[in-house]
Parts: sequence; structure tokens; C-alpha cells
Amino acid sequence: MGLTLDVGVMYILCMTKTLTLTDAERDFFKTVAQAAFTNPFSQTRIDLDHKLAGTDVALPWDEMVELAITRITEQLDLLRTTGRGDARRYGAADRELLQTAFLFDIYHRYRIPLDEFILKQSAAGDSPLPVPFARELLSALSALDLDEAGCHRYLGIFYQIRRAFYFIETALTGLSASMHGLRLQLWNNIFTCNINWYEQHLWNRMEDFSTLLLGETGTGKGAAAAAIGRSGFIPFDGRTGRFSESFTRNFIAINLSQYPESLLESELFGHKKGAFTGAIENHEGVFSRCAPHGSIFLDEIGDVSVPVQIKLLQVIQERTFAPVGSHERRRFQGRVVAATNRPLDDLRRAGQFRDDFYYRLCSDIIVVPPLRQRIQEEPRELEVLIASILKRMIGEAAVSHARLVRDALNRDLGPQYPWPGNVRELEQAVRRIIITRHYRGDTAAVSANEPSEPLFAGIESGNMDAQQLMAEYCGLLYRRLGTYEDVARKTGLDRRTVKKYVLLTSGKGAV
Repeated sequence: MGLTLDVGVMYILCMTKTLTLTDAERDFFKTVAQAAFTNPFSQTRIDLDHKLAGTDVALPWDEMVELAITRITEQLDLLRTTGRGDARRYGAADRELLQTAFLFDIYHRYRIPLDEFILKQSAAGDSPLPVPFARELLSALSALDLDEAGCHRYLGIFYQIRRAFYFIETALTGLSASMHGLRLQLWNNIFTCNINWYEQHLWNRMEDFSTLLLGETGTGKGAAAAAIGRSGFIPFDGRTGRFSESFTRNFIAINLSQYPESLLESELFGHKKGAFTGAIENHEGVFSRCAPHGSIFLDEIGDVSVPVQIKLLQVIQERTFAPVGSHERRRFQGRVVAATNRPLDDLRRAGQFRDDFYYRLCSDIIVVPPLRQRIQEEPRELEVLIASILKRMIGEAAVSHARLVRDALNRDLGPQYPWPGNVRELEQAVRRIIITRHYRGDTAAVSANEPSEPLFAGIESGNMDAQQLMAEYCGLLYRRLGTYEDVARKTGLDRRTVKKYVLLTSGKGAV
């Protein structure tokens, strides 16, 4: 009896003894934690994956990730088989590292089922589908001593991460440095620059963070907005085994310039029957149709009048609105993404765009780069885009025709064509070449957009002094980027100096 009791006491003492990781294990799992919280579109994440893979061989990124995941799983399995796999038995620091590693492992085990589910939900449309692997994934999370709410939250975040990666990677292709930077910015826009902080505090509060997309027409601002809007957090409903919404319904886009002002408020806020002549029934505006965790994309925000700006400002500030002809206040719980190709600094200076409205929109400002910049940074950019466009138009087999399209563009346009219509123009050029084997370019737009000619002509002739050179260069960047702040970041100059140079090129003189 005493011996049995002693054995039982020893077993309890053994099981309650605090475990510690070895120095090598701790270093490895610290790297895992860093990778888990690092932007997947950053060079830092690539370096961390390479370190986790434990190889000196140069591998494609996806192969390197697979090798890193395999090593992480092996390390965790080794802890389990040696009786050291219970994170609760470790001190606080080691416990947190192991908890992150186990979550990282579960996420990667289910990334392929999640990707397949995203494609099925995309095809199914606005009705949420049952999640076939949800019970199994939730069980794995529950084994980490998470409560039901925590398990559901992590399932939602895993789903969100896979959607964000899919929509950013597939909709915004390109090899150039500016496109790498754009993808990185979009990820941070969705999860902030610290996903650990996001997971703890902000996963259900991102509606307060609006986004302003700037860039020339045709650059892909709509694709960037859709990547943000379709990647928001969507709660999992344990009763139905489905997510509460389909991400296809979570993103609503409206082009503000296509409606006359008399109808625009109705399209935005809705109206009651009889609110005005022709209002023969109730109408739901985009703010009413937006799901609680959804996003509204206000395209061409620079074209709306000041009275409409004031009403939109009130919605963003107060999170409530009323349909036209009604006093009933409705709550808006979504997120606002806005875009314009117009120079907002000029509009604000002219009193056509309110400063308070601008400051409500600019929690984050993202500039989508023009195609000519992308090609200058990376000559292969055009080939990658042509292949992507052909694949989307005709299918995988059509990618083999990318060389034919590229040859036609080189023959008809030459390498210095500025692509004034950007990616949208390139898409039409590909269609034109498929039909006629030729694309002569948009000569009207090119001749109307020759602001860079004085800069290049001055450089070629060698007759520009330093001030003229900087003035022309700042003027060129301002016309492309749209704000003094972006030019300042690009050139390393302060904003006042940039403004002085831009005004010199516009003939207004320095102020």
C-alpha cells in the first residue's frame, strides 16, 4: 500500500514538474514564432523560412516553406514522443513559444483544405458553405487548452490568412520591387504590421481603419481594394458549421462618378418609398447591404461634391446613416476603402476636397504603381503580366502564347512605350493582338501625357542646373503619385521642398 502510494506521488510530482526547453530548442522555436508573426511577402519572412528549412541549397520559395514546415512538425513530434509535448508544463516564456509553434503547425496542416474551401466558396457565391474539416481543426485547437471562443477565433483567423494570401498573390502579380512593396503594404493593411497584436486586440475592430488608394487610372486600385475587402475577418458559427458570411458578399464596390448627384445619395444610403419622384419602392443602398464584417469600396472618391463628402464623413465618424426620406438611423459596421486617380493635394487646396474628410479616409494610404514604373524596375514584368492576363482570359494552355503577344508589342510599340492606360490598357492590347496580331498604342493619351519630356530632353542636352533637374523630377513624380508626401518619401526630401519644386514646374513659383 505504501509503495503504491509512493509511486503515485512520484508520478504526480513528475507530471507537475516544470519543463524547460533546451537552448537549441528555444532558439528554433523563437525562429518559428518570428516567422509566424512576419509578413509573408517580406524578405525577412523568406530569410526566416530559409533558416527554418536548415539547408544551404537555394530552393524555390514554396519548396523551402515545405521543408521548413516538415522540420517544425518533426521537432514538435519529438517533444510529444518524449513526454514533453504539453505546453502547460513549461514556464511562461517557453509555454508561449510552444503554443505559437503548435498553432503554426496546425495552420499549415490545414492550409490546403482551407485553400480548396476558398475556391469552392468563390464558386458557390453569397451563400456560406459548410466547412467539412471544421470539427477536426477545432479539435486540434482545443487540444492546446483553448476555450471554444478561442478555437473559433483561430479558425476564423486561419481562414482569413489564407484568403488574404490568395487574393493578394493572385490578383496583384508582378516581379518588380514596387509590386513586392504593394503586396507587403496590403498584408499590413489587413493584419497591421504586427499580426500578434492584431490577433490579440484588433481582429474584430478593423472597421475603424479606413484606407485610401492612390494611383493613375488602370493601375489596379480596384484589385487592391478587392484584396482588402475579401480578406476581412469572418466569424465561424459553431451551430451551423459555417462561417457567418461568404467573402463574396463581404465586398461591395461603387463607382461614385457614374451617378448624378441626385441619385448618388440614394445609391449610398438607400431611400424610402415616396422619398422623391420616381421612388416607387424602398431601396437598399450599399451601406445597408454591407455585411457587419464587410467592406465598401468608394471608387473615384475625388469626384464627389462637398455636400456628399460631408454625409460620407458623418457615416465614417458616427457609424450611422439614414436612408433618403427617413429619420431612422441605421448602423454601419463595415470598413471603408476609397480610391482616386486625382491629385488630392490640389483638390484640397482648391477647397474641392475637405481636409476633415481626407483625414478620416487616410488611416492607411497605399499608392498603386504605374505599369511603366514596374517595367523600368523589372523588364520581365511585362511577360509575367501577359501570361497572367492570358491565363485569366483563355485558361492555362493560353500561357504558351505569351511570347507571341510580347513580340507583337515589341514590334509595334518598342521598349519605351509609357503605357498611359497602365494594366487596363495592357489587357486590351492583349485582346487586340489576339484578334489582329497588332497593337499600335494609345497615341492620343501618350501625346497628352508628355510631362516627362522636359526632364529627359534637359538631361539629354545637358543644359539643366540642379534646381531645374530636381524641379522637373519632383513634378514628374507628383503627377504620377498624387501627393507631396509620397514624392517626399520617394526622393528623401522634406514636404516643403517638394512642394516648392512642384510649384516651379507648374509655373506658380515657390510659396
